[in-house]
Amino acid sequence: MIETMVLPDADSVGAHAADILDEAARSGSRALGLATGSSTDPIYSELVRRHGGRDNPYRKMQFYLLDEYVGLPVGHPERYAEVIRRSFADPLGIPFSRVHAPDVDASDAGRAAAAFEQEIADAGGIEVQLLGVGGNGHIAFNEPGTPFESRTRVVELAARTRQDNARFFGGDVGSVPRRAMSQGIATILGARRIVLVATGRAKAEAVAALMESRPTRLLPVSALHAHPAVTMLLDRDAASGIEADHVAGEQVRAGRCA
Repeated sequence: MIETMVLPDADSVGAHAADILDEAARSGSRALGLATGSSTDPIYSELVRRHGGRDNPYRKMQFYLLDEYVGLPVGHPERYAEVIRRSFADPLGIPFSRVHAPDVDASDAGRAAAAFEQEIADAGGIEVQLLGVGGNGHIAFNEPGTPFESRTRVVELAARTRQDNARFFGGDVGSVPRRAMSQGIATILGARRIVLVATGRAKAEAVAALMESRPTRLLPVSALHAHPAVTMLLDRDAASGIEADHVAGEQVRAGRCA
């Protein structure tokens, strides 16, 4: 079952997720999984507000990204490693050597994907994995139809995903890469705890589908029903498609088991 909390706004979602990450960091966790996107931005802003410019436990941790675009040059502002550097690592004084992304520049993509999986395993696995959800229900870049046993690999991005992400490229969908290297669904489910965040009305359809769906490849996020420790944090807009009695601050149980 998925523990779900509906909160007043995106900043409240960010603060609650930051509480969870702070607890993990203080407990001595070695590795956290990071996501990028509009729903996770408030989390990083809150962590910087709390810890920026001061010594903090995050400086001694390792961080693993969910995915990375294929085809963007090193240093491109929309390359996810750069997004995390700007929004999280640099403001918190985290050495960038501690931030790990799939090597999309490697000549052998299969070997690079396997090496990334091994890096995660060598770190002892992910303690807390942050996740967003796409409008079509994708997690990381696992598009509808992805097998739940999938591991890190190069994927083709769905047309809807590229259209949704065009806002980060000045509205030009032609500038959005067509491929990415992404953690697989099985890789994501290997984390000991998962925190899924969704904010904004554009996420309401995917959230409602998750609440009602059994696990199905057609809705990749539904794979989370199989994980024993998932917390979903929503603002009111993202929760607008679920039952009316799921009020702000009230914890509810989401979804159906297979």
